[in-house]
Amino acid sequence: MADISQQLQEQVLQARAGGEKLNIVGGNTKAFIGREPSADAGTLNVSEHTGIVDYHPVELVMTVRAGTPLADIEAVLAEQGQALHFEPPHFGPESTIGGTLACNLSGPARPWTGSVRDQVLGIRLINGKGEHLRFGGEVMKNVAGYDVSRLQAGALGTLGLITEISLKVMPSPAASMTLVQEVGMDEVLHYMNSRSAEPKPITAACWVDGKVYLRLSGAKTAVEATAEKWSGEVMEAGAEFWRLVQDMQHDFFTGSDEALWRFSVNSTAANPAIEGDWFIDWAGSQRWFRGTGQLSDMEPLARVAGGQVGLFRGGDRSGEVMHSQPDALKRIQQRVKNSFDPDGIFNPGRLYSWM
Repeated sequence: MADISQQLQEQVLQARAGGEKLNIVGGNTKAFIGREPSADAGTLNVSEHTGIVDYHPVELVMTVRAGTPLADIEAVLAEQGQALHFEPPHFGPESTIGGTLACNLSGPARPWTGSVRDQVLGIRLINGKGEHLRFGGEVMKNVAGYDVSRLQAGALGTLGLITEISLKVMPSPAASMTLVQEVGMDEVLHYMNSRSAEPKPITAACWVDGKVYLRLSGAKTAVEATAEKWSGEVMEAGAEFWRLVQDMQHDFFTGSDEALWRFSVNSTAANPAIEGDWFIDWAGSQRWFRGTGQLSDMEPLARVAGGQVGLFRGGDRSGEVMHSQPDALKRIQQRVKNSFDPDGIFNPGRLYSWM
């Protein structure tokens, strides 16, 4: 455990005074996300800024430094029978909570328990002027006005250096069970959405390799009663399966070097008409595609499905990798960036070339 916020603040001030740029690095397990880091920028390393600042199990609130590994946080929570319900992916033992928020990463339970953005109560942030600021707090009712804390989700560090995060945590479910059965790709979207609409304890739904997987979690009686009513075989290695999905270690994600595209679309929309391998998650609202292609070709397919697409991993990352934005939204994002980081110090071009 170490608080190096003053050291980080001084480095930002020095970079600003010298007209330098900085690439923010924590555990460095998510370096593949976004555009390629600037080769001309220095490194602002937050990996030693670690430790749990405050934890109130009864109040379901934890405050941690941004460089704290996810594994350390989850181990402390497990001792109290609690967990991070947004199920952050671990891309390695060094994966940190700060990088998880910056990349807005959530696991299989996201549609039912919320995203990392939904669990953030407050943050501390060093902006491009070297000011160490606090936003939000440690209770849900504290949030008022423009929610800067949640604005950091998916910003890829372009708005400043997150130093502390206050999170809502939740009790771990008493029981969990996974049902699996063969369902065709042309039927699975209707099937998953129908199941999700029922008042049952479903906490994950995905499809891959011709099989649909449904996870039930909650009170033991509710889980068992639902399993008896629904079709599908009980999967003995259900917990292991969902851990592989959460950490993107399933064979679908690791078995190929082809580019990985993430479609975020309406859960009931027809699947984009492109040939290749698919992994459908979040009951249809998140769809992964393996294959070569251009962002300009993928975007129209995502729009038809009511959403967006981005190049998540692999492929050419020298150009744009995020779904293009309307001019009006571009101007808003640039104004927000200028407010937090007027000299463009943090992660230049990482999110978009124009940021």
